[in-house]
Amino acid sequence: MYKESFGTDKKGAPVTVYTLENKQGMQVRITDYGATLVSVFVPDRDGVKRDVLLGFDNVTGYENHTCYFGAVIGRNGNRIADARAVISGITYELDANDNENNLHSGFHGVDKKIWTVKEYTDTSLVMTCVSADLEQGFPGNMDIEVVYGLTDENMLDIRYQAVSDKDTVANFTNHAYFNLAGHDSGTVLDQELMLAASAYTPVTDAKLIPVGENVPVEGTPMDFRKAKAIGLDIEAEDMQLKYGGGYDHNFVLDKSQKGAFELMARAYAPRTGILMTAWTDRPCVQFYAGNFIGKLNGKQGAVYADRHGFCLESQAVPNAVNVPAFESTVVKAGEVYRARTGYQFSVQ
Repeated sequence: MYKESFGTDKKGAPVTVYTLENKQGMQVRITDYGATLVSVFVPDRDGVKRDVLLGFDNVTGYENHTCYFGAVIGRNGNRIADARAVISGITYELDANDNENNLHSGFHGVDKKIWTVKEYTDTSLVMTCVSADLEQGFPGNMDIEVVYGLTDENMLDIRYQAVSDKDTVANFTNHAYFNLAGHDSGTVLDQELMLAASAYTPVTDAKLIPVGENVPVEGTPMDFRKAKAIGLDIEAEDMQLKYGGGYDHNFVLDKSQKGAFELMARAYAPRTGILMTAWTDRPCVQFYAGNFIGKLNGKQGAVYADRHGFCLESQAVPNAVNVPAFESTVVKAGEVYRARTGYQFSVQ
């Protein structure tokens, strides 16, 4: 384990970045600001180590941007309609920070906190934080723990645990933007993606709230059951793609049983030969093609633009707290929420 300064935040608090490294030489850098993934270094087909994660050189970049690069998202990942959640019969008004909806919990979620480092080794980092009662409008004081592990099989293993003293929402994820040709290599539209999902949840309009049902991907641009280039159908004449400016949709994973840690996705960059295989115990994944990155100055002088990174956010269905047809994201007071997602890297 190697740690170094990552600057100071706007309040003057020191921020640290930690480096994990396994026996294969794979490295992962994580900062205590937002429990954020900063870099993932893996070898390409020629043995050149590439950083495949979009990000910034210091904490200031993470404070100033709005793309959630690499951040832990909580208490709730994705959108809640009309910034309102009904929990155990009580209506809670949430931060309305995205088209009148609540997105990624609000203006100051756990991605804006400096987490406490509980334990660290060469290959693992355990961080904790507290989300206070009614932060962003969510009920209950919630104790949250995130464990980052790096295996010798080149898997970045992320585990979440949370418990609240009131009934509340729990739906954590990580908002890493991957570019398997290297964070500074430009578009990801030529990279290939397979999603282990036979259905997705269509959205009603550009606010991107699911209509309340699962629809088969067969015969639509949403069909990633067989690997295809991200850019192959992204400009298709399809209202779902127009609503999201491209892919920004929830896919329902093909699970053998509820809570099974199973295949979520595979992504591959022909330019580098880097293959990422993703696993999760969550029921769904949000595939976002980086449609609204804008123009940002990233790490080591790289300039990021739209579709220079893609996200695979393991999660429950967006707005599930308000839709009885979807599996609820409510956890009872004292109930322990747990979730796990892994990203494994190899060369093909």
